[in-house]
Amino acid sequence: MAKRARSEVSEAIAASRGALLMTGFFSFFINLLMLVSPLYMLQIYDRVLTSRSESTLVALTVLAGGMLLVMGMLDLIRSRVLVRVGAGIDARLNPRVFSAVFEQSLRGYRGERSKPLRDLDGVRQFLTGPGPFAFFDAPWMPVYLGVIFLLHPLLGFVALAGAVVLFTIALLNEMLTRKPMQQANAEAMAAYGFAEASLRNAEVLEAMGMLGNVRQRWLAKHSDGMAFQGLASDRAGALTAWSKAIRMFLQVAVLGAGAALAIQQIITPGAMIAASIIMGRALAPVEQAIGQWRSFLAARASYRRLKVLLQETPEGVPQHELPKPKGRLSIEKVVAIPPGASKPVLKGLSFSLEPGEALGVIGPTASGKSTLARLLVGVWSPRSGAVRLDGAEIQNWNRADLGPYIGYLPQDIELFSGTVADNIARLSDSPDPEQVVLAARRAGVHEMILQLEQGYNTEIGDNGSILSGGQRQRVGLARALYGDPALVVLDEPNANLDAAGDQALTEAILDLKKRQATVVVMAHRPSAIVAVDKLLLIRDGVAEAFGPKEEVLAKMTRVPASAPASNVAAIRPTP
Repeated sequence: MAKRARSEVSEAIAASRGALLMTGFFSFFINLLMLVSPLYMLQIYDRVLTSRSESTLVALTVLAGGMLLVMGMLDLIRSRVLVRVGAGIDARLNPRVFSAVFEQSLRGYRGERSKPLRDLDGVRQFLTGPGPFAFFDAPWMPVYLGVIFLLHPLLGFVALAGAVVLFTIALLNEMLTRKPMQQANAEAMAAYGFAEASLRNAEVLEAMGMLGNVRQRWLAKHSDGMAFQGLASDRAGALTAWSKAIRMFLQVAVLGAGAALAIQQIITPGAMIAASIIMGRALAPVEQAIGQWRSFLAARASYRRLKVLLQETPEGVPQHELPKPKGRLSIEKVVAIPPGASKPVLKGLSFSLEPGEALGVIGPTASGKSTLARLLVGVWSPRSGAVRLDGAEIQNWNRADLGPYIGYLPQDIELFSGTVADNIARLSDSPDPEQVVLAARRAGVHEMILQLEQGYNTEIGDNGSILSGGQRQRVGLARALYGDPALVVLDEPNANLDAAGDQALTEAILDLKKRQATVVVMAHRPSAIVAVDKLLLIRDGVAEAFGPKEEVLAKMTRVPASAPASNVAAIRPTP
């Protein structure tokens, strides 16, 4: 699996081998037809001008024009083939790259999450641009140089010397720009990541006047990237300028040498002109490679990052399809360490629930409640132990099959750009309108939705920007209840709710129990656990008490005064 993951990008490119071979086949004829123009000039100078034959001129012109037309058509086809190669590679890799980015996000990756998707775009755009033509045309350089040698060895040596000089410049371009470009890309990624995180907290920055400080930090990161980018660009620009000047000097040198030979009547004037044109064509791939070098370096860096990404997040093994879960939940000696952390947050936690039971999880801040919520829905995996749903480890369920039977309301509510109905229906392509309304009714949000400008068809903006915090939380609850889930996990579900919202939450939990769903509620406010049957008290990742709600609450009231405060009074629900 690791070997396959390392070469996934290469395999995607190799899958287009046939199209690339076709491009090379077209390049053969295109480069062959590139000789039409110099040969035409040779014939004009050596035959037409000396014979003054207009019929020969017309025939040569028609023949050359027809061949150049064919060359243009082949060049067009070659370009279109490369466009389709890029589209094919994108189609093969995009789902995998998106899934890998998603997997990294679950693991707690804090960088610029969308960067790999742009990397894939960068590889595709390079393949569909002028860059690859330099590689397809470069093998023809010896052929063109050979033709010049046939015209006269002196002209061939001049052209060969020019090719060596330009090739040396290309190598220098690689050596002098590789490291600065790598450093520039790294600094740019850090700057973009910082900017992305800052913009997510725009309200905090505005309210507390932090914009200037954040902007200064971003400018510092951005300036570092610009410095390396400028260094690489300066070097590449200098080498590109020198390559152009040298190429033009070489053409002058070939014309001068050809003129000297023509004066001595060793070659004809037509051969002199033809040698100059052919030399320009022979050196074009090298000059083109130098001009496209920054694009090539960027595409190569993107290619390598994609390979590393897919290596680190190999494609999951297809899971065996399991029947619809009933909701029997068991936690067996679970030890959990959040992504990026080193210390366990949950330490040997165990309990079980039967369908139709509702559990409230209480405890101080940072006791492990949210970590437990993520484990229960399979977002994170335990370091040891097992989370089982109907006897099967939750990581062994196919997520696409299990997802519809899981309801999850995280602490930080994230809604998606779209309508209210889209969000409740979990962005389904073919949502069931009756199920959408039913979920909204069960969450007690139906009447609130009807009061919106277009009801269920109201566009809520990015992350539900037009909704209040309480409205987002209630729409998120309706999303969790959509499709009659067997397991529902609610993490601080009433953090932004008023009294009416609390009552709707209690009724939703009672309805879930009535329908034999298993419910787990992470709670700080007492109103969240009014309808639960059992309580689990967690402190420092360890279960201090588990059992019927009243028994656990009674045990908590008997905690010695010297024990750490557990906010018992605050968590006890009011009658």
